[in-house]
Amino acid sequence: MPKLRTPKASSQRVVVIGAGIGGLTAAALLAHRGYAVTVFDQALVPGGCASTFKRKGFTFDVGATQVAGLEPGGIHHRIFAELNVDPPAATPCDPACAVYLPDETTPIQVWRDPQRWRAERQQQFPGSEPFWQLMGDLFRYSWAFQSRDPVLPPRNLWDLRQLVQAVRPDTLLTLPHTFSTVGQVLRQLGLGADRRLKTFLDMQLKLYSQVDADETALLYAATALGVSQEPRGLFHLHGSMQSLSDTLVTALQRDGGQLWMRHSVRRIHTSGNRVTGVNVCSLKTGAEWVEPADQIVANVTVQNLMQLLGEQAPSGYQRRVEKLPPSSGAFVVYLGVKQSALPPNCPPHLQFLYDYDGPIAENNSLFVSVSQPGDGRAPAGCATIIASSFTDVSLWHNDSTYADLKQQYTNEAIARLAQHFELTPETIVHVEAATPRTFARYTARDRGAVGGIGQRLATFGPFGFANRTPIAGLWLVGDSTHPGEGTAGVSYSALTAVRQLEASL
Repeated sequence: MPKLRTPKASSQRVVVIGAGIGGLTAAALLAHRGYAVTVFDQALVPGGCASTFKRKGFTFDVGATQVAGLEPGGIHHRIFAELNVDPPAATPCDPACAVYLPDETTPIQVWRDPQRWRAERQQQFPGSEPFWQLMGDLFRYSWAFQSRDPVLPPRNLWDLRQLVQAVRPDTLLTLPHTFSTVGQVLRQLGLGADRRLKTFLDMQLKLYSQVDADETALLYAATALGVSQEPRGLFHLHGSMQSLSDTLVTALQRDGGQLWMRHSVRRIHTSGNRVTGVNVCSLKTGAEWVEPADQIVANVTVQNLMQLLGEQAPSGYQRRVEKLPPSSGAFVVYLGVKQSALPPNCPPHLQFLYDYDGPIAENNSLFVSVSQPGDGRAPAGCATIIASSFTDVSLWHNDSTYADLKQQYTNEAIARLAQHFELTPETIVHVEAATPRTFARYTARDRGAVGGIGQRLATFGPFGFANRTPIAGLWLVGDSTHPGEGTAGVSYSALTAVRQLEASL
């Protein structure tokens, strides 16, 4: 674990592109360490896909609705400790998720207590314990390795040294599984024909890796499936997800950093394969200028990075980006409802699959987040329901069909939700929906894709995109880099980039 840093004077001018959680984390750490930091973001409020908006007294989380890494030693806890700020108030999610398979009324409860979760999965998936034991072992080895701050993938000798220093004998036990997927291991253990188990894993892994069990890298899946149990866990923030970015902004501005919202970075400039600055446009006034920079931290998708570089993009890097499989988008319905619409003791997160033969997308599967009494998201006697489904981004960029398609998806989602919630004209107070087109407008993510590039064998961990780009002084953070999506993942990528940036100087 890096030691707490004492702020120091530095002549290095750092521009951070994007005020998502990854960008704000990098900016706050760099400002605290003495660098001159300026953050630009085109949105109205900071936070990116972990921001919020308000309607009729309701506060809706835009995208991300739960947080990992707030426990002692977790990535958010470590970062807030260095910044000397209090973490936002939060409650552990228990269960982390209640998963409903088709035609089943009793959910699979992903409990936070490891023993309770073991009993649950043994009851739900008889004969599957060899798989879960393997995943538990791999999780322990991988988590211990990750806690020693390796740099993945390494791109120079300094990176490689950090990687080697993080290796221990138990780390080597993961090596035989580096090129395995979850689907392959299920078949090896004779569990490939267990439809309920495979479907449950497909649903859970799709949330974190963007792909199903057949494509998800086994070592990534071990972490994704194990992080929700004690002593770690998933957390429900009090107030809203905005409290996470607000805490980072407070630290950034306290330490002299600047945050410019409604300012869009249009181009990254380089000279001699080193960054020199960025083109900035004020979306309020239309004024444009070149902001000089010695270092640039880009909290953007890898596709957006290529657009910002234009003809300056390294050709090999550009070809690799172009070969990536299409990223997923999200369709989201935001409902403000009366408390009576919720069933008793409703958990904060639920997942539904409605048809075994359909995709885990396009309203056949919904991930649902529900506000809790007193958490600040809804007026007294009311609650919020946020339901999201994966969708093909290419469906949403046709002007002639967009409005009808959005209404169709909204109606279908509410009809699906009404099978579990009491949704009537009397209980629904507010309805709003977001599509990939919405995310493209408000977060500037390429085509509105969310969740990263997918944790397949070719793109996870040692084989993914590095924080260190081929251009000197240009660092990539966010869900296109290791260890992937989620506020904890992008915060870890930000910490790695900050360490690399300092070492380069």
